[in-house]
Amino acid sequence: MENKDETPPVNRDETSPVNRDETSPPVILREVAESSQEDKSLDPATDAQDDISRGTRAAQFRAGLKSGLPIFLGYVPVGLAFGILACQHGFYWWEALLASAGAIAGSGQFVALSTLLASGGHAAAALIASSVVNLRYLLFSATVAPHVRKVKPPLLVWLGFSLTDESFAINMAEIAEKKSTPIRMAGVGFISWIGWMVGTLLGALGASFVKNADRFGVNFAMPAMYAALFVALAQNLRQVLCGIGSAAIVIGLYVLSKTGVLVIPTYWFIVIAALLAATIATIIWPHGDEDEAHPDLDADGEATVLEGAAASDEMLVGKRARS
Repeated sequence: MENKDETPPVNRDETSPVNRDETSPPVILREVAESSQEDKSLDPATDAQDDISRGTRAAQFRAGLKSGLPIFLGYVPVGLAFGILACQHGFYWWEALLASAGAIAGSGQFVALSTLLASGGHAAAALIASSVVNLRYLLFSATVAPHVRKVKPPLLVWLGFSLTDESFAINMAEIAEKKSTPIRMAGVGFISWIGWMVGTLLGALGASFVKNADRFGVNFAMPAMYAALFVALAQNLRQVLCGIGSAAIVIGLYVLSKTGVLVIPTYWFIVIAALLAATIATIIWPHGDEDEAHPDLDADGEATVLEGAAASDEMLVGKRARS
């Protein structure tokens, strides 16, 4: 009976709660990543916390799907409009779907379609027009690039392909919150791609039943989604001012275009506004967010997740120690 009162030797197995209490948070996260196939006996609460703090690739991808769900809901009606317009102007349903599957171009696809019709079917004209409209993605990709320098080429290609205005906004917000990983970015891009194709397919199949898509307000879905993302992601006065400034520049360019003072295609407005707003913001706030660290991410996003999740994991360990 006396031996039962003695504390047994500490088992150094990773599944031991005592051992986890003595281990620092970064070590716990690393052990979960390296022994996910061997460690099957963790309790459900620990598994849930580990998924939040470090996460398996599947958990990261699911988190990306969840983050991108608003994009999916916004892309379906816009894709619907594209599918309707494409099929009403001579596309087969599968051609409209293939166009959306090969490029999540949004407004670029509408411009390409209108240019193709206006030029009498010249694909080169449509390609040039849509490329000009999508020049803003050069800015987006240059902004994301420092955060994915360690990502392997196959995943990097997908991240580049699935980069859109909305996925860029969500991914950059999650990078700032230190909870983004390339796998999570891939999930955001995937559900955006699916939403765009689903909308296009529905529109293409229903084109014969809809004579005027504008009366259903589907063309307002894209600007409404932009506005919702801006309201949700603007975190301080500086970001609000940048957004308002960009909108003011676009409105100013539109007014100048309508009055005949400025003669340039409207699809240049976004590129010009983005460059001007970014330049002015850099002049006013030259140091930016130097207080926010943006480490490189490997395929699992280890640097960002380890740093951002250490505090939450430390709270978990502290609770266990007290219990």
